[in-house]
Amino acid sequence: MPTLNDIRSTFLSYFAKQGHEVVPSSPLVPRNDPTLMFANSGMVQFKNLFTGVEHRDYKRATTAQKCVRAGGKHNDLDNVGYTARHHTFFEMLGNFSFGDYFKSEAIPFAWELLTKDFDIPKDRLLVTVYHTDDEAANIWKKVAGLSDDRIIRIPTNDNFWMMGPTGPCGPCTEIFFDHGDHIWGGPPGSPEEDGDRFVEIWNLVFMQYEQFEDGTRRELAAQSIDTGMGIERVAALLQGTNDNYATDLIRSLIEASAHVTSTDPDGPGKTHHRVIADHLRSTSFLIADGVMPSNDGRGYVLRRIMRRAMRHAHLLGAKDPVMHQLVPALVRQMGAAYPELTRAQALIEETLRLEESRFKQTLDRGLRLLDDELSHLPDGAALPGAAAFKLYDTYGFPLDLTQDALREKGRAVDTEGFDSAMAEQKAKARAAWSGSGEAADATIWFDIADTHGATDFLGYDTETAEGQVVALVRDGAEVPSAKAGESVQIVMNQTPFYAESGGQVGDTGYLRGHDLLVRITDTRKSAGVFIHFGEVLEGEIAKGGHGALEVDHARRAAIRANHSATHLLHEALRETLGDHVAQRGSLNAPDRLRFDFSHSKALSAAELASVADQVNAFIRQNSPVETRIMTPDDARDIGAQALFGEKYGDEVRVVSMGRADTGKGHGGKTWSIELCGGTHVARTGDIGVCVILGDSASSAGVRRIEALTGEAAVAHIRAEAQRLAQACDTLKAQPADLADRLRALLDERRALSNEVAQLRRELAMAGGAGQGAAPEAKDINGVAFIAQVLSGVSGKDLPALIDEHKQRIGSGAVLLIADADGKAAVAAGVTPDMTGRVSAVDMVRAAVPALGGKGGGGRPDMAQGGGADASKAAEAIAAVEAMLGA
Repeated sequence: MPTLNDIRSTFLSYFAKQGHEVVPSSPLVPRNDPTLMFANSGMVQFKNLFTGVEHRDYKRATTAQKCVRAGGKHNDLDNVGYTARHHTFFEMLGNFSFGDYFKSEAIPFAWELLTKDFDIPKDRLLVTVYHTDDEAANIWKKVAGLSDDRIIRIPTNDNFWMMGPTGPCGPCTEIFFDHGDHIWGGPPGSPEEDGDRFVEIWNLVFMQYEQFEDGTRRELAAQSIDTGMGIERVAALLQGTNDNYATDLIRSLIEASAHVTSTDPDGPGKTHHRVIADHLRSTSFLIADGVMPSNDGRGYVLRRIMRRAMRHAHLLGAKDPVMHQLVPALVRQMGAAYPELTRAQALIEETLRLEESRFKQTLDRGLRLLDDELSHLPDGAALPGAAAFKLYDTYGFPLDLTQDALREKGRAVDTEGFDSAMAEQKAKARAAWSGSGEAADATIWFDIADTHGATDFLGYDTETAEGQVVALVRDGAEVPSAKAGESVQIVMNQTPFYAESGGQVGDTGYLRGHDLLVRITDTRKSAGVFIHFGEVLEGEIAKGGHGALEVDHARRAAIRANHSATHLLHEALRETLGDHVAQRGSLNAPDRLRFDFSHSKALSAAELASVADQVNAFIRQNSPVETRIMTPDDARDIGAQALFGEKYGDEVRVVSMGRADTGKGHGGKTWSIELCGGTHVARTGDIGVCVILGDSASSAGVRRIEALTGEAAVAHIRAEAQRLAQACDTLKAQPADLADRLRALLDERRALSNEVAQLRRELAMAGGAGQGAAPEAKDINGVAFIAQVLSGVSGKDLPALIDEHKQRIGSGAVLLIADADGKAAVAAGVTPDMTGRVSAVDMVRAAVPALGGKGGGGRPDMAQGGGADASKAAEAIAAVEAMLGA
């Protein structure tokens, strides 16, 4: 009996032998189809090949695509566990032709694989075709020898596939397996077609036409093939059952669930085990592909699935979290085919454990509330919407989880009342937003979020993705479109662009569409809505349109490096300076990083060197940077640092990096753990190198460090090396000798400067070198007074000259004015015996106004001042003489 893994391998190997490229499954989060919440078929990743937008180096492909249907229009969640074939997670096997082969090859491929490689009895197979597709019907007759009664013509869209209202489309043929007359049901197209006897196992789509807006169609020049086979359904029939949950892979997960809950896999809790087994796959693969539980978007759907499984574990009597204990069983079954599952195993286990631990704290209270509400209702009455909303709002019970719990009691929920309570809460929230002090036009973003939901951010895992335009805003109001040359704020349903937050600047890049090019100059966020500031360069952007978003990769890489370096820098500062260090602000831009932190004094050169050495040591360690979602309390328990200015809800994103023997976290081996919503490098080595430029004061008790990483750091180091080389060349010295050479030159310069100053003073005293004759003292009101105007003498030389003049005259007052490039420096001195009669300060203050200056000061025996106009020196001297004579 072939296992599910055998079936997957056989399918891919068969088509590889037929010249098909074996292409890995794409992530569950579509990057090229914004209309889908999750990948739900194998063709999703090839959409742009079918439309001709993209070309690859192969024309034939085959895949085993992981798919999830649990949200939006493709939602099987309510039926999972209660039917034989509904799943939230499933695998779709497919083969594809992009303008290569068509019907005459696709049908024989399918028939040969099914009847020879899988050895399915031919008489148990029948097919459907579109009612006008005679070509496909004739090929089936020729290749398979099927009679007309086993080729069923279907006149509905069940057998005509369309990618959308316009674009590629075409008929399809579906292959059914007959499980036998012991099971109720009839063939497709019959009144009993909803039974379980005849099960579709493979759908072959013939992309034959192009559909236009006016309803007309024309033949495609490059006709293509898109097929999809549900592996679980094929596994069921090859393993002799019509129940997907009885197949080897899912059965092994059911038995693992039974083991950890100590219950019978086929007993009264059979449905619970089936739900747990199915939901284990979808939650694990979603987490592996970067989706984390949250309160909106894809994260909300993940949380709904997780909590649904956890409630069923609770109903089995599980007292402690069990979902994370099942992950190893899943990895054993599917890790070889999907290595991302193995790589993310630790993250999956931790996320499930934390989510279930948290949910269990409220589950009992929520169920008690539910039972209490039901006790007051007549038998069979629906639960009031207000009560269902209270369960959602207070205890985190999604509506479908309450419906699932009531389903087992034969009751329903008043969904209209629930919607009314939800609308009332949103109205209150909008009113609170309007009165919160935000800008007056900020309510428009709340209204957009209320109408379209929060923007789904994909940027942790990708920098390119398609998105749908849900709103365009200009001058605070919504507009339907914007043309080339216009600027507009764009809201998409999903985006890889990071919105400015937590010190990290917003992304820039481009939005491209058919005949459309928009430059995104900034990205910001309000009310959960990501706002892309766009300049339309070509074409016209319209609400409802689609486009391919692409972040400026080089810029984002530089920002990531700076942001991750900031985390390492924070921890290095705490290690070097002490635990009092806490972030007080940051900037993570593409060209630099800035980090403000609490500390009372400047860092010494040794402290800065220690910080830089630690940061670069962990960069060279090249350890992985890990992220996880936790409650704030759990994050604090493992030593996570909260970032200044950030507001945290009931769950946080925790970023860990660096390995250290004396670290934090579980096991005490992590060096840096911080609460952070920004983007980061995959490994610390991606930072490259970090260069600290310096430490400065930011405000009272706050220091600021600026630094460079990556290319900017290398450029800085190169520039510093060039400057060093130029200095060495100028001074004719080797780098190792440069400091000694500079000290020698400075000592020599200092000696020469002192010598020149001394010579100037001597010349001034002697009246030489253009200074005029040495002045003679004149008697003014009984005071010997000397005044002299000097050139080529600096203001700092004047006090020494004053002292020499005072020694020469013995008793009296001296006034010196130095002319330095037209500006005047003034000094006055009085011998000790005369300070009772004359003050040097008064002399300076009398001289300075004449020189165009103000003030002046000093001691009674020595004072200085200055002025703007040395040509007025004679007037200044006269003013002092007048003061002395008064």
